[in-house]
Amino acid sequence: MKEIKIGNKTIGENHPVYIIAESGCNHDGKLEQAFQIVKAAYENGADAIKFQTFKAEKLVTKETPQWWLPKDKIEGTRQIDLYRDQDMFGFEEFKKISEYCKDLGITFLSTPFDEDSVDLLDKLGVPAFKIASTDLTNLPFLEYVAKKNKPIFLSTGMGSIREIKEAVDTIKNAGNEEIVIMHCIVEYPAPMAHANLNFIKTLQKTFPEFLIGLSDHTLGILSPVIATSLGTKLIEKHFTIDKSIRGASDHIISIDPRELSMMIKDVRITESALGSYERTLLEYEKPAYEHGRRKIVANMVIPKGSILTKEMITCKRTSQGIYPRYFNEVVGKKVKIDLQPDDPLQFEHLE
Repeated sequence: MKEIKIGNKTIGENHPVYIIAESGCNHDGKLEQAFQIVKAAYENGADAIKFQTFKAEKLVTKETPQWWLPKDKIEGTRQIDLYRDQDMFGFEEFKKISEYCKDLGITFLSTPFDEDSVDLLDKLGVPAFKIASTDLTNLPFLEYVAKKNKPIFLSTGMGSIREIKEAVDTIKNAGNEEIVIMHCIVEYPAPMAHANLNFIKTLQKTFPEFLIGLSDHTLGILSPVIATSLGTKLIEKHFTIDKSIRGASDHIISIDPRELSMMIKDVRITESALGSYERTLLEYEKPAYEHGRRKIVANMVIPKGSILTKEMITCKRTSQGIYPRYFNEVVGKKVKIDLQPDDPLQFEHLE
Protein backbone atom coordinates (compact mmCIF):
# COMPACT_ATOMS: atom_id res chain seq x y z
CA MET A 1 0.00 0.00 0.00
CA LYS A 2 1.35 3.43 -1.00
CA GLU A 3 1.60 5.58 2.13
CA ILE A 4 3.72 8.50 3.26
CA LYS A 5 3.82 9.75 6.85
CA ILE A 6 3.91 13.52 7.41
CA GLY A 7 3.97 14.20 11.13
CA ASN A 8 0.94 12.46 12.61
CA LYS A 9 -0.88 12.38 9.26
CA THR A 10 -0.67 9.76 6.52
CA ILE A 11 -0.97 10.43 2.80
CA GLY A 12 -2.29 7.32 1.10
CA GLU A 13 -5.08 5.47 -0.65
CA ASN A 14 -7.16 4.84 2.47
CA HIS A 15 -6.57 8.20 4.12
CA PRO A 16 -8.13 11.66 3.73
CA VAL A 17 -6.71 13.91 1.04
CA TYR A 18 -3.83 15.89 2.52
CA ILE A 19 -4.41 19.64 2.18
CA ILE A 20 -1.55 22.14 1.90
CA ALA A 21 -2.37 25.85 2.12
CA GLU A 22 0.34 27.40 -0.07
CA SER A 23 1.15 30.85 1.26
CA GLY A 24 4.31 31.27 -0.82
CA CYS A 25 5.48 34.78 -0.06
CA ASN A 26 2.06 36.14 0.87
CA HIS A 27 3.58 37.14 4.21
CA ASP A 28 5.03 40.18 2.34
CA GLY A 29 8.04 40.11 4.67
CA LYS A 30 5.90 40.75 7.74
CA LEU A 31 6.24 38.17 10.50
CA GLU A 32 2.92 39.08 12.09
CA GLN A 33 1.18 38.64 8.71
CA ALA A 34 2.82 35.22 8.38
CA PHE A 35 1.44 34.28 11.81
CA GLN A 36 -2.04 35.41 10.75
CA ILE A 37 -1.81 33.25 7.62
CA VAL A 38 -0.69 30.24 9.65
CA LYS A 39 -3.52 30.68 12.14
CA ALA A 40 -6.14 31.10 9.42
CA ALA A 41 -4.91 27.97 7.60
CA TYR A 42 -5.08 25.99 10.85
CA GLU A 43 -8.51 27.28 11.85
CA ASN A 44 -9.98 26.46 8.44
CA GLY A 45 -8.80 22.88 8.29
CA ALA A 46 -5.53 22.73 6.35
CA ASP A 47 -3.11 19.95 7.25
CA ALA A 48 -0.07 22.06 6.40
CA ILE A 49 0.90 25.64 5.63
CA LYS A 50 3.66 26.16 3.09
CA PHE A 51 5.95 29.09 2.33
CA GLN A 52 8.85 29.57 -0.11
CA THR A 53 12.53 29.83 0.84
CA PHE A 54 15.12 31.32 -1.55
CA LYS A 55 17.62 34.04 -2.26
CA ALA A 56 16.97 36.08 -5.38
CA GLU A 57 20.59 36.06 -6.58
CA LYS A 58 20.66 32.25 -6.46
CA LEU A 59 17.36 31.92 -8.26
CA VAL A 60 17.54 33.98 -11.42
CA THR A 61 19.93 35.97 -13.58
CA LYS A 62 19.74 39.75 -13.47
CA GLU A 63 18.08 40.26 -16.84
CA THR A 64 15.55 37.38 -16.97
CA PRO A 65 12.11 38.93 -17.60
CA GLN A 66 8.89 38.35 -15.68
CA TRP A 67 7.52 35.86 -18.21
CA TRP A 68 4.10 35.51 -16.53
CA LEU A 69 3.05 39.07 -17.42
CA PRO A 70 0.99 39.86 -20.55
CA LYS A 71 3.23 39.84 -23.63
CA ASP A 72 2.96 43.58 -24.13
CA LYS A 73 4.20 44.22 -20.57
CA ILE A 74 7.16 41.82 -20.34
CA GLU A 75 9.76 43.98 -22.03
CA GLY A 76 11.98 45.77 -19.53
CA THR A 77 10.87 43.69 -16.52
CA ARG A 78 13.25 41.66 -14.37
CA GLN A 79 12.37 38.69 -12.18
CA ILE A 80 15.15 39.55 -9.76
CA ASP A 81 13.47 42.83 -8.82
CA LEU A 82 10.38 40.91 -7.72
CA TYR A 83 12.24 38.18 -5.88
CA ARG A 84 14.47 40.63 -4.01
CA ASP A 85 11.27 42.02 -2.52
CA GLN A 86 10.16 38.52 -1.47
CA ASP A 87 13.27 36.90 0.04
CA MET A 88 13.13 38.87 3.26
CA PHE A 89 12.86 35.88 5.61
CA GLY A 90 15.88 33.91 6.80
CA PHE A 91 16.47 31.19 9.35
CA GLU A 92 15.32 33.15 12.39
CA GLU A 93 12.03 34.21 10.82
CA PHE A 94 11.24 30.75 9.51
CA LYS A 95 12.19 29.27 12.87
CA LYS A 96 9.62 31.49 14.58
CA ILE A 97 7.00 30.54 12.00
CA SER A 98 7.84 26.86 12.37
CA GLU A 99 7.56 27.06 16.15
CA TYR A 100 4.22 28.86 15.86
CA CYS A 101 2.97 26.11 13.54
CA LYS A 102 4.05 23.49 16.07
CA ASP A 103 2.26 25.31 18.88
CA LEU A 104 -0.97 25.39 16.87
CA GLY A 105 -0.72 21.85 15.51
CA ILE A 106 -0.33 22.52 11.78
CA THR A 107 2.63 21.25 9.75
CA PHE A 108 5.17 23.80 8.55
CA LEU A 109 6.49 23.33 5.00
CA SER A 110 8.38 25.50 2.55
CA THR A 111 9.57 25.13 -1.02
CA PRO A 112 13.36 25.53 -1.26
CA PHE A 113 14.90 26.92 -4.46
CA ASP A 114 18.60 26.41 -3.71
CA GLU A 115 20.80 24.09 -1.68
CA ASP A 116 21.31 26.56 1.17
CA SER A 117 17.53 26.85 1.50
CA VAL A 118 17.27 23.06 1.57
CA ASP A 119 19.77 22.97 4.42
CA LEU A 120 17.96 25.75 6.26
CA LEU A 121 14.64 23.92 6.10
CA ASP A 122 16.24 20.60 6.96
CA LYS A 123 17.73 22.23 10.06
CA LEU A 124 14.25 23.43 10.99
CA GLY A 125 13.02 19.83 10.75
CA VAL A 126 10.54 20.10 7.91
CA PRO A 127 8.96 16.65 7.40
CA ALA A 128 8.92 16.92 3.59
CA PHE A 129 10.20 18.99 0.69
CA LYS A 130 8.08 20.49 -2.08
CA ILE A 131 9.80 20.89 -5.45
CA ALA A 132 8.49 23.64 -7.72
CA SER A 133 7.68 22.85 -11.36
CA THR A 134 10.49 25.15 -12.47
CA ASP A 135 12.97 22.75 -10.84
CA LEU A 136 11.57 19.58 -12.39
CA THR A 137 14.53 19.42 -14.78
CA ASN A 138 17.12 20.65 -12.25
CA LEU A 139 18.43 17.13 -11.69
CA PRO A 140 21.46 18.00 -9.49
CA PHE A 141 19.12 19.91 -7.19
CA LEU A 142 16.64 17.01 -7.08
CA GLU A 143 19.44 14.65 -6.13
CA TYR A 144 20.58 17.00 -3.35
CA VAL A 145 17.06 17.22 -1.93
CA ALA A 146 16.47 13.48 -2.27
CA LYS A 147 19.53 12.70 -0.17
CA LYS A 148 17.89 14.42 2.79
CA ASN A 149 15.75 11.26 2.94
CA LYS A 150 12.46 13.04 3.40
CA PRO A 151 9.28 12.76 1.31
CA ILE A 152 9.25 14.88 -1.84
CA PHE A 153 6.19 16.52 -3.39
CA LEU A 154 7.22 16.91 -7.02
CA SER A 155 5.32 19.43 -9.15
CA THR A 156 5.34 18.59 -12.85
CA GLY A 157 4.17 21.77 -14.58
CA MET A 158 5.53 22.18 -18.14
CA GLY A 159 6.98 18.67 -17.89
CA SER A 160 6.75 15.95 -20.51
CA ILE A 161 6.36 12.34 -19.42
CA ARG A 162 10.03 11.81 -20.29
CA GLU A 163 11.09 14.73 -18.08
CA ILE A 164 8.88 13.57 -15.21
CA LYS A 165 10.32 10.05 -15.46
CA GLU A 166 13.83 11.49 -15.50
CA ALA A 167 13.11 13.52 -12.36
CA VAL A 168 11.54 10.57 -10.57
CA ASP A 169 14.44 8.30 -11.53
CA THR A 170 16.92 10.87 -10.23
CA ILE A 171 15.19 10.94 -6.86
CA LYS A 172 14.91 7.15 -6.73
CA ASN A 173 18.56 6.67 -7.68
CA ALA A 174 19.49 8.89 -4.76
CA GLY A 175 17.80 6.35 -2.49
CA ASN A 176 14.48 8.12 -1.98
CA GLU A 177 11.19 6.61 -3.15
CA GLU A 178 8.80 8.65 -0.99
CA ILE A 179 7.45 10.78 -3.82
CA VAL A 180 4.09 12.37 -4.52
CA ILE A 181 3.90 13.35 -8.19
CA MET A 182 1.81 16.49 -8.51
CA HIS A 183 -0.06 17.60 -11.61
CA CYS A 184 0.41 21.32 -12.16
CA ILE A 185 -0.24 23.98 -14.78
CA VAL A 186 2.27 26.84 -14.61
CA GLU A 187 -0.10 29.70 -15.33
CA TYR A 188 -1.08 32.36 -12.79
CA PRO A 189 -4.01 32.05 -12.66
CA ALA A 190 -4.77 29.05 -14.86
CA PRO A 191 -8.20 29.19 -16.53
CA MET A 192 -10.33 26.13 -15.84
CA ALA A 193 -10.16 25.33 -19.55
CA HIS A 194 -6.39 24.89 -19.15
CA ALA A 195 -6.54 22.76 -15.97
CA ASN A 196 -6.16 19.50 -17.97
CA LEU A 197 -7.19 17.42 -14.97
CA ASN A 198 -7.43 14.24 -17.05
CA PHE A 199 -3.64 14.22 -17.01
CA ILE A 200 -4.00 13.01 -13.43
CA LYS A 201 -5.21 9.70 -14.90
CA THR A 202 -2.14 9.58 -17.15
CA LEU A 203 0.15 10.10 -14.17
CA GLN A 204 -1.67 7.35 -12.25
CA LYS A 205 -1.26 4.94 -15.16
CA THR A 206 2.37 5.89 -15.86
CA PHE A 207 3.49 5.89 -12.21
CA PRO A 208 1.29 3.30 -10.50
CA GLU A 209 3.77 2.89 -7.64
CA PHE A 210 3.46 6.54 -6.56
CA LEU A 211 0.74 8.73 -5.09
CA ILE A 212 -0.56 11.52 -7.31
CA GLY A 213 -1.43 15.04 -6.15
CA LEU A 214 -2.46 18.43 -7.52
CA SER A 215 -0.70 21.77 -7.22
CA ASP A 216 -3.53 24.04 -8.31
CA HIS A 217 -3.30 27.51 -9.83
CA THR A 218 -6.90 27.90 -10.98
CA LEU A 219 -9.22 30.41 -9.34
CA GLY A 220 -11.92 29.09 -7.02
CA ILE A 221 -12.19 25.67 -5.43
CA LEU A 222 -13.61 23.42 -8.16
CA SER A 223 -10.36 21.92 -9.47
CA PRO A 224 -9.34 20.39 -6.12
CA VAL A 225 -12.77 18.82 -5.78
CA ILE A 226 -12.60 17.34 -9.29
CA ALA A 227 -9.04 16.15 -8.62
CA THR A 228 -10.25 14.40 -5.47
CA SER A 229 -12.85 12.53 -7.50
CA LEU A 230 -10.04 11.44 -9.85
CA GLY A 231 -8.05 9.94 -6.99
CA THR A 232 -5.47 12.56 -6.01
CA LYS A 233 -4.27 12.23 -2.44
CA LEU A 234 -2.60 15.62 -1.94
CA ILE A 235 -3.93 19.07 -2.79
CA GLU A 236 -1.86 22.27 -2.72
CA LYS A 237 -3.77 25.52 -3.09
CA HIS A 238 -2.54 29.14 -2.90
CA PHE A 239 -3.82 30.78 0.27
CA THR A 240 -3.98 34.25 1.78
CA ILE A 241 -5.82 36.04 4.55
CA ASP A 242 -6.94 38.81 2.20
CA LYS A 243 -7.15 38.62 -1.60
CA SER A 244 -7.37 42.39 -1.86
CA ILE A 245 -3.76 42.88 -0.74
CA ARG A 246 -1.68 44.13 -3.66
CA GLY A 247 2.03 43.88 -4.19
CA ALA A 248 4.64 41.37 -5.37
CA SER A 249 3.00 38.27 -3.88
CA ASP A 250 0.21 35.91 -4.95
CA HIS A 251 -2.74 37.27 -2.97
CA ILE A 252 -4.89 37.89 -6.02
CA ILE A 253 -4.72 34.27 -7.24
CA SER A 254 -5.13 32.75 -3.78
CA ILE A 255 -8.18 31.56 -1.91
CA ASP A 256 -9.10 33.20 1.39
CA PRO A 257 -10.04 31.55 4.72
CA ARG A 258 -13.73 31.21 3.84
CA GLU A 259 -12.90 29.57 0.51
CA LEU A 260 -10.33 27.27 2.12
CA SER A 261 -12.95 26.08 4.57
CA MET A 262 -15.45 25.52 1.73
CA MET A 263 -12.86 23.72 -0.39
CA ILE A 264 -11.90 21.32 2.38
CA LYS A 265 -15.56 20.68 3.19
CA ASP A 266 -16.29 19.86 -0.46
CA VAL A 267 -13.19 17.66 -0.72
CA ARG A 268 -14.32 15.70 2.34
CA ILE A 269 -17.86 15.37 0.96
CA THR A 270 -16.40 14.12 -2.32
CA GLU A 271 -14.25 11.56 -0.49
CA SER A 272 -17.29 10.36 1.42
CA ALA A 273 -19.37 10.12 -1.74
CA LEU A 274 -16.66 8.14 -3.55
CA GLY A 275 -16.80 5.41 -0.92
CA SER A 276 -14.85 2.22 -1.62
CA TYR A 277 -14.23 -0.03 -4.60
CA GLU A 278 -16.46 -2.71 -3.10
CA ARG A 279 -20.26 -3.02 -3.26
CA THR A 280 -21.96 -4.42 -0.19
CA LEU A 281 -25.49 -4.21 1.10
CA LEU A 282 -25.56 -1.12 3.30
CA GLU A 283 -27.50 -1.05 6.53
CA TYR A 284 -29.81 1.70 5.33
CA GLU A 285 -30.51 -0.26 2.12
CA LYS A 286 -31.85 -3.31 3.95
CA PRO A 287 -35.49 -2.13 4.20
CA ALA A 288 -35.53 -1.52 0.44
CA TYR A 289 -33.79 -4.86 -0.09
CA GLU A 290 -36.51 -6.60 1.92
CA HIS A 291 -39.61 -4.72 0.79
CA GLY A 292 -38.70 -2.91 -2.43
CA ARG A 293 -37.71 -5.74 -4.76
CA ARG A 294 -40.21 -7.57 -6.92
CA LYS A 295 -41.03 -11.24 -6.38
CA ILE A 296 -43.26 -13.68 -8.25
CA VAL A 297 -46.85 -13.57 -6.96
CA ALA A 298 -50.18 -15.01 -8.03
CA ASN A 299 -51.97 -12.90 -10.61
CA MET A 300 -55.32 -14.63 -10.00
CA VAL A 301 -56.87 -17.41 -7.95
CA ILE A 302 -54.75 -20.48 -8.64
CA PRO A 303 -56.33 -23.76 -7.41
CA LYS A 304 -54.14 -26.53 -6.02
CA GLY A 305 -52.92 -28.85 -8.78
CA SER A 306 -52.91 -26.14 -11.48
CA ILE A 307 -50.12 -26.05 -14.06
CA LEU A 308 -48.68 -22.55 -13.99
CA THR A 309 -48.90 -20.40 -17.10
CA LYS A 310 -47.40 -16.94 -17.66
CA GLU A 311 -50.83 -15.39 -17.26
CA MET A 312 -51.30 -16.88 -13.78
CA ILE A 313 -48.33 -15.11 -12.25
CA THR A 314 -46.76 -11.66 -12.22
CA CYS A 315 -43.99 -9.75 -10.40
CA LYS A 316 -44.73 -7.20 -7.67
CA ARG A 317 -42.90 -5.62 -4.77
CA THR A 318 -43.28 -7.85 -1.75
CA SER A 319 -41.22 -9.16 1.14
CA GLN A 320 -41.41 -12.86 0.24
CA GLY A 321 -41.40 -14.99 -2.85
CA ILE A 322 -39.24 -16.18 -5.72
CA TYR A 323 -37.10 -13.65 -7.61
CA PRO A 324 -38.18 -12.80 -11.19
CA ARG A 325 -34.99 -14.38 -12.57
CA TYR A 326 -36.77 -17.74 -12.09
CA PHE A 327 -39.99 -16.66 -13.84
CA ASN A 328 -39.56 -18.88 -16.91
CA GLU A 329 -38.42 -21.81 -14.76
CA VAL A 330 -41.62 -21.91 -12.67
CA VAL A 331 -43.90 -21.71 -15.70
CA GLY A 332 -45.16 -25.26 -16.38
CA LYS A 333 -44.76 -26.38 -12.76
CA LYS A 334 -47.71 -27.78 -10.74
CA VAL A 335 -48.72 -25.91 -7.60
CA LYS A 336 -49.29 -27.89 -4.40
CA ILE A 337 -51.49 -25.32 -2.58
CA ASP A 338 -54.30 -22.92 -3.35
CA LEU A 339 -53.05 -19.39 -4.10
CA GLN A 340 -54.98 -16.12 -3.90
CA PRO A 341 -54.11 -12.98 -5.91
CA ASP A 342 -50.87 -11.37 -4.60
CA ASP A 343 -49.88 -14.49 -2.65
CA PRO A 344 -46.10 -14.90 -3.01
CA LEU A 345 -44.94 -17.99 -4.89
CA GLN A 346 -42.36 -20.12 -3.05
CA PHE A 347 -40.36 -23.05 -4.38
CA GLU A 348 -41.94 -25.31 -1.75
CA HIS A 349 -45.33 -24.56 -3.37
CA LEU A 350 -44.22 -26.34 -6.55
CA GLU A 351 -43.84 -29.98 -7.55
